[in-house]
Amino acid sequence: MDEPVIDTLDVPGARLHLETRGAGPLLLFVVGGNGDSAIYGGVAAALADRFTVATYDRRGFARSPLLAPIEDDARIAADADDARRLIAHLGGGPAHVFGSSSGAIVVLELVARHPEVVATAVAHEPPIATLLPDSAEWLAFFDSVQETYRAEGRWPAMARFGAAVGSGRAAGGPPPDVELPQSVVEMMGRVETNMTFWMEHELHQYPRYVPDLDALGAARDRIVPAGGQESREHMPYRPNLVLADRLGLQVVDFVGDHVGYATHPAEFASQLGALLTGPGSVRPGR
Repeated sequence: MDEPVIDTLDVPGARLHLETRGAGPLLLFVVGGNGDSAIYGGVAAALADRFTVATYDRRGFARSPLLAPIEDDARIAADADDARRLIAHLGGGPAHVFGSSSGAIVVLELVARHPEVVATAVAHEPPIATLLPDSAEWLAFFDSVQETYRAEGRWPAMARFGAAVGSGRAAGGPPPDVELPQSVVEMMGRVETNMTFWMEHELHQYPRYVPDLDALGAARDRIVPAGGQESREHMPYRPNLVLADRLGLQVVDFVGDHVGYATHPAEFASQLGALLTGPGSVRPGR
């Protein structure tokens, strides 16, 4: 496996950790709530024969330090602007952009605000509670997880969160007999720092995101709502069902669950590559 080229990019208020691999059309991955791009290492390496693959750590997480006080109410807009600046730094786009979980929310905000820099926006399981008919219950639950974090610490809060949203395996870590890549081992050393930042600055804000449906509708030809075949019954999958219905699209299922890109990187990369470049690149309508 070719080693990624490691770089940094200064953006207003932060310094982003950036890694690039391969050559070809630009494909930017936006990471979810752990904030650490190492989780995309396997799928990024598998796609580097077809794309210039860029992965980065979102602002405020361990390898992308803040350079100014954080504004929680402006987090999503700042994350979307960071993605726009990364695309400009890497050639200007339009770029394919893939985001999962919180990263999918960033992708939707990016394509709503800056559709001109996006060729395809794949939003994989964005946990947008405001789209759900039981949104009040879910928002109360996320607030209660934050209260558990403050009262009992990170791991009890993560166990409660994981059990409810269907990512209990991720919250509990990998099976003990699994040999992890070195990049993932190093990422695990950053987990507690990243988890603390997510609990304090993202868990409350991101599920309350209200997407601009008019702007997304205007860019619907480049939006792909996506989910995991094994997570259809879990909360992070459900908002895309509503979003797809509102936009006249269909949810595209990928292998695995909420983190299928990490557990099945080769198969996930094959599906994503075909979606972006093959006959499947035509947007599926309803």
